[in-house]
Amino acid sequence: MNGEHLVDGNRLTLLQNGTAYFPRLCADIDAARISVNLETYLYAADDSGRMIGEALRRAAARGVAVRLLLDGFGSAELPQRWVDELRAAGVEVQWFRRAVSPFTLQRNRRRRLYRLHRKLAVIDGEIAFVGGINIIDDIPAHSALVGPRLDYAVRVQGPLAGTAHITAHHLWNTVSWANLRRRGKMLAQAATQPTGDAAVSLLLRDNLRHRRDIERAYRRAISGARSEIVIANAYFLPGRAFRRALVAAAARGVRVVLLLQGRVEYWVQHYATQALYDRLLAAGIEIYEYRASHLHAKVAVVDGAWATVGSSNIDPFSLLLAREANLVVQDAGFARELRNSLYTEIDRHGQRVDRSARGFWARALARLSYGLIRLLVSLLVLPKKRNE
Repeated sequence: MNGEHLVDGNRLTLLQNGTAYFPRLCADIDAARISVNLETYLYAADDSGRMIGEALRRAAARGVAVRLLLDGFGSAELPQRWVDELRAAGVEVQWFRRAVSPFTLQRNRRRRLYRLHRKLAVIDGEIAFVGGINIIDDIPAHSALVGPRLDYAVRVQGPLAGTAHITAHHLWNTVSWANLRRRGKMLAQAATQPTGDAAVSLLLRDNLRHRRDIERAYRRAISGARSEIVIANAYFLPGRAFRRALVAAAARGVRVVLLLQGRVEYWVQHYATQALYDRLLAAGIEIYEYRASHLHAKVAVVDGAWATVGSSNIDPFSLLLAREANLVVQDAGFARELRNSLYTEIDRHGQRVDRSARGFWARALARLSYGLIRLLVSLLVLPKKRNE
């Protein structure tokens, strides 16, 4: 399970769902003295969005340098007046690929799917939040859902926050350059000191040097597993090498547990995932579908010692196109807490998939959906290397 550059001396807090995440994030923004960097894929005009926006404006009003980076597709429905109010209060706001010209779409079809999917917040360079939680209410208004979407984030206090601060600055300047704006100066940060004993690594996914860092970390952990692998992932459509690693782990006696999406959110992706069920079930892998609400988590625990929490799904769009950020943790206490949380959700809201219960039409729909996804990937993604 080696390969990640681990940073020692961090204190970690696992946050489940927005009900735990948003108040903690707002409290840290309200305590900020120097700088706030916030990146998100989806920023909704709802109670959660208003809560975060008010905290950002309060910080800017007292002289804190505040930057907000929004994805141009995920946050496209955010009203312009919300952005104007933030800017009027002194918050710097930028968009990641807000608009793409028709000429660009014709010239490079793949670029239209480049997205800022990572969710990252850094306060004073001392505290960082990494995870999968967008700025949106756990239960959207006018939704038929009765429970919150299942998701996680991690609050990191310690040296890794300094790494996250530099990461946020680099992307801010990259977007500034792409938008033909002056590059911003590095926001000031406090000197980070060791505050705990957790060893962590911040893994990024981009389209340059770090295209496969997150996927490789997963595969290293799976290949080295000795007793148990627990993965919860919203959009699970891994490549052959990833699937073979899971099957091989099960074959050597490792318990492999998958918690996957049970409710249909995007039907092609949903049913394409089910095309993988038969092979995985035949290998002895346990599959549970989360039915209480939408599953949005992107987390895993291996052998009760290695864990990851982040924004990256295990599908071609996250692993091959989007900018993602995952935290990798080697700390038994944190891994145990995440593992317990996942098994609690499985016990309460997971429905185990029975191979024999899936009929002809369900399998046919799954194969059709899988074929459509493969066709889309072949059209929009560079050819993949063999076995990847």
